[in-house]
Amino acid sequence: MSISLFRLRRGIWLRLALVVGLLGYAVAANADERLAGIACRSVHLGYPAAEGVAFYNEMTVDESADGTYFMACGFQMGYFGIQQLGNGKRLAIFSVWDPGNQNDAKSVADEQRVKLIHKDDDVRVGRFGNEGTGGQSFYDFDWKNGETYGFFVTAKIDPESDGKRTEYAGHIYLPEKKAWKHLVTFSTLAGGKTLRGYYSFVEDFKRDRKSTKFARRAHFGNGWVKTADGQWVALTRARFTADGNPATNIDAGAEGERFFLATGGETKNVGTKLRDSIDRVPTGLVIPDSSTKLNESKDERGR
Repeated sequence: MSISLFRLRRGIWLRLALVVGLLGYAVAANADERLAGIACRSVHLGYPAAEGVAFYNEMTVDESADGTYFMACGFQMGYFGIQQLGNGKRLAIFSVWDPGNQNDAKSVADEQRVKLIHKDDDVRVGRFGNEGTGGQSFYDFDWKNGETYGFFVTAKIDPESDGKRTEYAGHIYLPEKKAWKHLVTFSTLAGGKTLRGYYSFVEDFKRDRKSTKFARRAHFGNGWVKTADGQWVALTRARFTADGNPATNIDAGAEGERFFLATGGETKNVGTKLRDSIDRVPTGLVIPDSSTKLNESKDERGR
């Protein structure tokens, strides 16, 4: 990924953090008009909620194209979702950042790096750079358009680090197997913080001009945050934002109990105006039993 893409993603979190009241100062938009006609505009939903220890969200991809990232669970130190690569291959990806704004992965001292705590046997992990630095994991699976997947992130401060490190675990629900899969747990220096700055996005990372001709669309719903005192809070409001690409073929809104995001192709902005808030109907929301069990489970070190 390019440095500009890193700035875009970190900029997304900063802007959304401002929306939910986590920052007390204005953050300049990372306008990048050079993307006009090259890439679909990146679109995002920011969910206002208190700092938490668990973040659950469901996502259904309606329309996809090569070079697309559908991100379900974003937070201040990472993000979690599914991708369709430029060659059509599909996978899940969960990433956590090192502290700082560096882009050279080799420049980060060992004690400052993301550490691997748990890895499923089917998951590939490694270090990344050029979009910040950190730990990244990939799970190859042929996710389907129209299928709803659950994404669950937990956060736990590591007591052995004097409260300096937080462990972030990523789990995905695979409906065809009717089972959760714990992909990975990463530990990073988060300054005693757990989860905050919740968001989702749809992004075109192919950026070859041709990619702008294809629509990307996904639904997001049944989102929840578990606060430190054990309360589950439903995410029934979101703010619609986008990057600095001037393209106008974007849209967002609520359809029944779920939000949606759309960008590219023949998309028209007939739902929600940019920077407006969206409310969805919370009727019938149910906290998945699996989420509670996952949050209370121990990692491989027996904690």
